[in-house]
Amino acid sequence: MQSRVALVTGGTGGIGTSIVQRLAQMGHRVATNYRDEAKGRAWQAQMKGLGIDVALAQGDVSSPEQAEALVRNVESQLGPVDILVNNAGITRDSTFHRMTPQQWTDVIGTNLNSCFNVTRPVIEGMRERKWGRIVQISSINGQKGQYGQANYAAAKAGMHGFTISLAQENAKFGITVNTVSPGYIATDMVMAVPEDVRNKIVAQIPTGRLGNPEEIAYAVGFFIPDEAGWITGANLSANGGQYMGW
Repeated sequence: MQSRVALVTGGTGGIGTSIVQRLAQMGHRVATNYRDEAKGRAWQAQMKGLGIDVALAQGDVSSPEQAEALVRNVESQLGPVDILVNNAGITRDSTFHRMTPQQWTDVIGTNLNSCFNVTRPVIEGMRERKWGRIVQISSINGQKGQYGQANYAAAKAGMHGFTISLAQENAKFGITVNTVSPGYIATDMVMAVPEDVRNKIVAQIPTGRLGNPEEIAYAVGFFIPDEAGWITGANLSANGGQYMGW
């Protein structure tokens, strides 16, 4: 497969790191964004120690201006972006009757608005070159909902609505747009949850375990090759059987 430029938002996180590594192993030139320079550079050095060179661009994807600037930064370093993985995400959990406007807007801004903010600066180039791969990282909770996550579930469900509309608009330009919806993954954030709570989560998963970030990265990688060019507007659930929808 031809080596292409891939941008993974939120690539320094648990799932993001595995996606970055997977795309690099597939032979692509990979970039991600960061907000804290010290942490970003330390992560970059860690990746280099594993033999993976990752370009960095500073920027908050919830800001349209910063998102466009980081895309242009990546282009100046590596070239036009042909693969985009919208992975950046945060949580601000609260039952809705206690949720503040800030908790709502923070999550919608980072998890959903970012899809527009980062995709808009790359879509024209993909259409001109007649090739592109866009993947949203949604969530099982965008499919089934979750107590205390009205903001998060709304954003994650919205990501797939974005996917299927964008897929229809761009199919004839050789651009596929798909979603991966992970279940509960053994990231640092999930492993920080008290063990008794984690055990209750695992008890609801038919496979009897949490997922691994590498398994989500594999799902993302499935959508990237030329052989996947007839798959668009799809949602790939990767949740150990915890939620089985059509």
